Amino acid sequence: MDIIVGLGNPGQRYRHHRHNVGYDVVDALADRHGISVRHQEFEAVCGAGRIGTHLVLLAKPQTFMNVSGEAVVPLVRRYLRRHDLLVVVHDDIDLPLGKLRLKEQGGDAGHRGIRSITQCLQSDEYLRLRLGIGRPSRKEEVIDYVLSPFSTEEADARRVMIDEAVKRLEDLLNRAEAPMGGNVTTT
Repeated sequence: MDIIVGLGNPGQRYRHHRHNVGYDVVDALADRHGISVRHQEFEAVCGAGRIGTHLVLLAKPQTFMNVSGEAVVPLVRRYLRRHDLLVVVHDDIDLPLGKLRLKEQGGDAGHRGIRSITQCLQSDEYLRLRLGIGRPSRKEEVIDYVLSPFSTEEADARRVMIDEAVKRLEDLLNRAEAPMGGNVTTT
């Protein structure tokens, strides 16, 4: 079973904030494929279903971002097999608003959710779909920036980015053939 994890912070307070765009992508993917993401498993809200020919588990950790690995690792241990795909969808302040990038492995670039997952998995060999949210003008504003909602002027770019992320995930699943995981070739 392939696993797609959208990162965010739980609760209505953070709904649709920049740091929760990973949640938004999982919700949009679930809606498009009729997958109900409501089942509590370990420390995540999950839903299983099919996207094309792939059986997938969609998950939104219910831990806070900085300890996302605590929610992801039990799911990986239960569902992920050697040739399955793990994709983590997350915000990235180093990319301009609306830009997407697929990364196979590597460092966390300061993203504490990715750092937590890598530490808990004891591996960086998983795919990340990075979603550009832009960077605030001053470094000291980063925390407030990522924990704030998108502005009205950014709403269209956010919607387009989420739609494009859903398409990229579908394309990734459609292209993926064993062996998967860190061995997937992407363009």
